Amino acid sequence: MRRWRYSETVLALCTLAFFATMVGRLAISPVLPLITEDFGVTNSVVGVAMTGMWMAYFLSQYPSGIFADRYGERPIILIAVGGTAVTSLFLALSPVFAVFVFGTVALGAVAGLHYSVATTLLTRTYDEIGAAIGVHNSGGPAAGLVAPPIAGWVGVTYGWRAAVAIAVPIAILVYVLFSWLIDPTEPRRPNQPMQDRFDIGAITDLLSRPKIAFPICLAIAAAFVWQATSTFLPTFLTEHREQSTELAAVVFASYFVVQAITQVGVGAVSDRVGRDFATAGCLFLAGVGFVIFVTVPGFEAVVVGVVLVGTGLGWGAALLPRFMDVLSDAERGAGFGLIRTVYGFIGALGSVATGLFADLFGWGVAFLVLAGLLGLGFCAILVNWLFSLGY
Repeated sequence: MRRWRYSETVLALCTLAFFATMVGRLAISPVLPLITEDFGVTNSVVGVAMTGMWMAYFLSQYPSGIFADRYGERPIILIAVGGTAVTSLFLALSPVFAVFVFGTVALGAVAGLHYSVATTLLTRTYDEIGAAIGVHNSGGPAAGLVAPPIAGWVGVTYGWRAAVAIAVPIAILVYVLFSWLIDPTEPRRPNQPMQDRFDIGAITDLLSRPKIAFPICLAIAAAFVWQATSTFLPTFLTEHREQSTELAAVVFASYFVVQAITQVGVGAVSDRVGRDFATAGCLFLAGVGFVIFVTVPGFEAVVVGVVLVGTGLGWGAALLPRFMDVLSDAERGAGFGLIRTVYGFIGALGSVATGLFADLFGWGVAFLVLAGLLGLGFCAILVNWLFSLGY
């Protein structure tokens, strides 16, 4: 019988840490209609709060890599998980909408410290990083499996405040396990002054490399769609397809179940067949899924749409290893964090833009716009391949 290895402990607990930070963010979406009703705000306004959360999440990716290079990955991940517990509790106690907005932004900022640092830690631990990142990324969809139905039921039964607080005990448990079982790692740059890492020239040089700039553009479009979906899919299902809050939460969870199941396979395909092939396939599948969501009636169409969108929006397991392939070992910590900050910060506009489109034109138009963005990304990869542009 094969012995459990320490590398598998690292992978399991990094995945659980991602799970905990994602629960904090995803517990909000199923109860957004209750939040808008309680505070008396519109979809556009609550979209601003959610965009603020995701922007803060991605803004903290770059400094998180710098902090990890200085202090090691372990303390940064612990701050992310512990901070998720604290800010989720703060969010649940928000007395007015302005405080709620502040809480969502704070939650995004502390949760965002995790992903880039954990990915760097896994890169130091594993050779086949596509599969490892795929497993790690499955922590997000797994959170989507747990958080939406529980938050939806708790929200209907006890109110939205209790729903967003479900992340607190989960994050505390993962914090204890991670601090107990994961050893400290040697910092990569313990003596380099922090201000040296924010050199504008070095940042511009890294981001302007064609093999980084092109996938960043793809990631911006894909992240825009992912953020919009994670924020408004339950609302789309209740308002456009007229499902109940509880059923919409179950469908939302099913979307993450599909993503959790297929994400490892997407990463494995990217390792064996190629990053671009796997990424293009993901964008195509998700785009078709959104068209089915909007245009095809019946619950069967919802099931098919969930499978396609859930699989396609697992694009991170295919696209993100592409960055690691072209970054040097010394660049991977802060460099990957910088890349995550750039594409994620812009992509976070998906929440507020989709909320605005829905208020102005309806949910059908808003979700077809998402399909169009994915189609543009697919075409860009196809053109790059057909004409051997080398991006």
